[in-house]
Amino acid sequence: MARPGTAAAPLRVAIIGAGPTGYYATDALLHKEGVVVEVDLFDRLPTPYGLVRLGVAPDHQKIKSVTAAFDRIAQHPRFRFYGGVEFGKTLTLVDLRSHYHQIVFCTGAQTDRRMGVPGEDLAGSHPATEFVGWYNGHPDYRDDIFDLSVERAAVVGVGNVAVDVARILCRTREELLSTDIADYALEALSRSRIREVYLLGRRGPAQAAFTNPEIKELGELAGADIAVRPEEVELDPLSRAALERSEDRAARKKVEILQGYAVRKPSGKSRRLVVRFLVSPVELVGDATGRVTKIRLVRNELYATETGAIQPRATGEFEELPVGLVFRSVGYRGVPLPGVPFNDKWGVILNAKGRVLDPDTKRPVVGEYTAGWIKRGPSGVIGTNKPDAAETVECMFEDLAQGAVGTPEQPSAAVVDALIRQRQPNVVSYQDWLKLNRLEIENGRAQGRPRIKFTRVEDMLAAIRQN
Repeated sequence: MARPGTAAAPLRVAIIGAGPTGYYATDALLHKEGVVVEVDLFDRLPTPYGLVRLGVAPDHQKIKSVTAAFDRIAQHPRFRFYGGVEFGKTLTLVDLRSHYHQIVFCTGAQTDRRMGVPGEDLAGSHPATEFVGWYNGHPDYRDDIFDLSVERAAVVGVGNVAVDVARILCRTREELLSTDIADYALEALSRSRIREVYLLGRRGPAQAAFTNPEIKELGELAGADIAVRPEEVELDPLSRAALERSEDRAARKKVEILQGYAVRKPSGKSRRLVVRFLVSPVELVGDATGRVTKIRLVRNELYATETGAIQPRATGEFEELPVGLVFRSVGYRGVPLPGVPFNDKWGVILNAKGRVLDPDTKRPVVGEYTAGWIKRGPSGVIGTNKPDAAETVECMFEDLAQGAVGTPEQPSAAVVDALIRQRQPNVVSYQDWLKLNRLEIENGRAQGRPRIKFTRVEDMLAAIRQN
């Protein structure tokens, strides 16, 4: 049998997950000189873009402009998008192996890590990803309910997602009106009674994971003053020495920004955002109805591990903050996929440089690959996924050159298309998505907003049918 990769016998590739990594992998595959590749990109939702649409904060429109590049990639004649097709349900691993030479899993890190403290499951305690999905119009979360009638909220974590959540809680209605936040979230947040938001970090300011643009933005909110305790942003000897050794200018600037906040006087804005360091939650305390009313914190000190890493350890000093709403943002992990080897400890697909590994032999599973957060864990920004995807694609072409690809029984674009449409009559094509995109932008323009999203799958399908 001839090796796939020619016009007569294209290399057929299925990519699961239409987020940034899926597009970057598609681009690298379709532009390999001397190899003819056909890519089918699948997503369980009708809409593409993954976290760019449903994870990036609505007040960060500039970041979302990357979708223009994705749309250019999608114009390639050997590319097809299948929205509303769920791996493991509409199509199984056996199905994909029957129709594709190579399969790439790009499903991201879909769930939050837990804090592991008593009271974590009280009413009013939520994973940050649910709130993010809710205000971004994710169909899975659009009907979630968050009690915004309370006066104080806590966000546990100091990564960029935690900062996003804190910032959205503090935005004014006027600020949110210039974004593509889901319309129901706009109305709910406009009625919010929250007046104080705590952002809680377990280590010091030099170890905070948020980026400088994110923390700088917190000091520019129209309706919230920022407050930082001077003693919590004063560098301890370990952090000071590490910063000097690293010559990390960004980290130094981060500390400088935070120390500037520590001496800033409040200006009388209606809300207050308090950024705390060196504290860890040890318990969420509830009332008789099972709702969270307080978060109990322990004061931390920093120490160096044997490897030199600076880590927190608890002291005997405790405090309590009265809060009625808690969001945890302490890390994310991938979700296992049916039939795909998984490293449960790390929350990623078991792999080496993107090649999926057999859990027993630790040898590559022929024809199966992974890229993005489900490959390496939740690290980096959107652009970090481009070299990550390129590494995986390079492995794919190396294996193709060695003849180490899958042997599908029916590597036919027409056959798999017919199978998908038989099992999922409501499959969404890229042209269908472009219709939705145009309608969302038109609906937004009528209200002076970037777009108004469709947030229910049935509404998306109805709009496609009518247009």
